[in-house]
Amino acid sequence: MDFRVEPAGFFARVLALASLFMGLGDATRLLGLGTGPTSPIVTLGVVGFLLLAGLSLMRLFAAVGLWIHARWGAVVLAGSLIVEIVLYLAGSAWVSLSLWGFIFKLAVMLATFALLVFAQMAARRQIAD
Repeated sequence: MDFRVEPAGFFARVLALASLFMGLGDATRLLGLGTGPTSPIVTLGVVGFLLLAGLSLMRLFAAVGLWIHARWGAVVLAGSLIVEIVLYLAGSAWVSLSLWGFIFKLAVMLATFALLVFAQMAARRQIAD
């Protein structure tokens, strides 16, 4: 199953761009941009640094998957967002989000789920025809 159906393909590309920007934003935090002379490993801690590196890679791979209209891209993006939101709601010190960042990531996660449901329904409808 892929996202080549017209509205699903457009929304997959929009989510790919959102995933790309989230992944690049995480990568800038990994590089320590905006933290001054302090090392990002010191700022985030070793576990936080590794978690952020994993989330950044997941989002960059998800962006590629969504751009080529592959279903695994949406699954990877949803997985990375679920991990981050659950850690944030659990009160983990490794994940820091502003209110607007939380709302944005929650909206992207819900849009990803909606895209997966829409693609599944379109595939079933295509099989039935």
